[in-house]
Amino acid sequence: MTHKNKITLAHKSKNRARFICESLNARSDVSAIEAAISERTDALSVRVNKYAKSIVVEFDKSYEKILDFIKSYDFPTKAKDPNLPSKANIYKAAAALGITPFMSNKTLKSAVTLYATAPNLIEGAKELRHEGVTSKVLEATAIGTSLAMGDHLAANSTNLMINIGEYMEESASHRSDDLIKELAKPNIEEVWVERNLNGEKTLEKVKTENLKKGDIVVVGAGETIGVDGYIVEGNADVNQVSMTGEAEPIPKARGDRVISGTVVDEGRIKIWAENVGSDTATARIKEYIQTSLNEKSAIGVKALKLADKLVPVTLSLAGLSYIINKNMNSVASVLQADYSCALKLATPVAFKSSISKAGRNGILVKGAKAIEALSSVDTFVFDKTGTLTHGRLSVVEIYSFKEGFSQNDILNLTASAEEHYFHPVAEAIVEAANKRGFHHIHHDEVEFIVAHGVKTAMHGKEVVIGSRHFLEDDEMISFKAHEALISKALNSGLTLLYVGYDKELVGVIAMKDDMRENAKDMVAKLRSLGVKEVVMLSGDIKSKAEEVARELGLDRVYAECLPTDKATIIEELKSEGKKVAFVGDGINDAPSLTKANVGISMHKGADIAKATADISLLKDDIMSVALVKELANKTMDLISSNFRSTVGVNTAILSAATLGMLNPIATAMLHNGTTIWLLLNSMKGVKFKSK
Repeated sequence: MTHKNKITLAHKSKNRARFICESLNARSDVSAIEAAISERTDALSVRVNKYAKSIVVEFDKSYEKILDFIKSYDFPTKAKDPNLPSKANIYKAAAALGITPFMSNKTLKSAVTLYATAPNLIEGAKELRHEGVTSKVLEATAIGTSLAMGDHLAANSTNLMINIGEYMEESASHRSDDLIKELAKPNIEEVWVERNLNGEKTLEKVKTENLKKGDIVVVGAGETIGVDGYIVEGNADVNQVSMTGEAEPIPKARGDRVISGTVVDEGRIKIWAENVGSDTATARIKEYIQTSLNEKSAIGVKALKLADKLVPVTLSLAGLSYIINKNMNSVASVLQADYSCALKLATPVAFKSSISKAGRNGILVKGAKAIEALSSVDTFVFDKTGTLTHGRLSVVEIYSFKEGFSQNDILNLTASAEEHYFHPVAEAIVEAANKRGFHHIHHDEVEFIVAHGVKTAMHGKEVVIGSRHFLEDDEMISFKAHEALISKALNSGLTLLYVGYDKELVGVIAMKDDMRENAKDMVAKLRSLGVKEVVMLSGDIKSKAEEVARELGLDRVYAECLPTDKATIIEELKSEGKKVAFVGDGINDAPSLTKANVGISMHKGADIAKATADISLLKDDIMSVALVKELANKTMDLISSNFRSTVGVNTAILSAATLGMLNPIATAMLHNGTTIWLLLNSMKGVKFKSK
């Protein structure tokens, strides 16, 4: 049953609305709610305040669809997460630190300290056995040395600071991964399944996780397909743009295969479920994204290795300290400090913080490797359609071939027939007609002919609208008198819709995909971030492609480019020594997204492109490409800054401890305090906000 939230509009301005939602409460998962609204609607930004029960959205044209989604969305709550980092060790360490100073019995004091520090001591012993001398072994040695000397205050202080640092790192990682998984998850939760009860066929709504192979899933117009399988009954126009990038709906009939995540535009079909649940295409894409989150960056791996390599340095300094000072207290002091803590904790936290910030601003970054690679990119390659252009059609010219038919007559006639359908061409026609004061022309029932067009009658005359193949081959309408004009329009990169009336070609409507208004600003922003070359790939003729390149200030353009050429061009650029990022949106872009150093998929791109890409834009804003490049640059700067601070501060601490100038507690507080400060700096992350 569909969940309904009680929503009231509290305030609205031109492009901003604030709603009061009674369903919000203290347990509401704000991150998940904001992520869901951002991903599944056209909201430009979303801010949820669960305590004020308010949702503030910024939008471009209208908020109605956003409101409809919020009303029907089942707000998730923060249930007990078995993977949530535990605070148990922090509580134990804090308790031991708090009560041991007041204990007079040394045996009891040692027992309490041993109990609190046991997890770190055991983990250090395990690492020593399996990994050799590592930073974890050094931490355990520092705690164990203080414990053996009877310095319970130093042992418990060190133990508490280590546990706090690790908890901060684990929490930052968990929050970031949770947000990204929420953004990546398939949004198909329930489907209709045909059941046979007492000889009668009935429909039952079933959650997708409860589906079984062989179930008959029924999908109607406007609904999303929730399984991979084969059509056993019915016909439909299936919009596969979300999975394959094909802009035009594809006709499907009995025996054809369909995949989850695609949408039935027209018709109704029954599907024999072959792959369900975690085996569907959308679920596999989600799993791919989750796996990529666990991959460490090269600099992260380097930091871990360096941290372990520096352990012998600390141990050597501890030995030197004993030679200089002739006491174990100075040895314990040196063991409290090292380079490893900040190196191994602050770097992954900086990456996770940036990934989380990107997610909250409509950019899905699939791991630290993507940020690291993007920071070194010096060449951006854009596949023009759907990236530098909007990927939506608009009417630019109307040609009338018959006396008595004005341009508006052609447009009104076409819009009257097309307004019943919701494919991209129909929407462009109706939008253009509305701008010109659309006058509806009465007509008979409209027949939609899959992959061809529409047919109806007006004023007793037959009207056919659609492809050239439909009019010329099926309806036997001659195009001979208008070949030159049609060829010129097609060579200009325009999409043409042909209008036939009473067995005569009376007009053609030309459409094009408009350039994004901020594409030029995005290119300029990339240059300011150190990008040396911006390249465009286009299927347009050379003159038209070069005109676009000049308009946007691009460095290089490949015209009349076939889909199969893209990956080859990427390889050529890389062979020139360039670090390449490719921005695309379709199924044909998948090889290029893989070949590039960094692949970026657009908001409306195919899911297969999103799965292949390292970064996916969740908002339809090309400026996000420049913003995520800026984020990557700043993140690597932050990591470099943290590294310099780690080396500088800890060198000073170790030097002072080696010379006997610091006692164990002072060393522990200075060292671990520095580590926590660097962690907080990494958790705060870089300044980043999408416009």
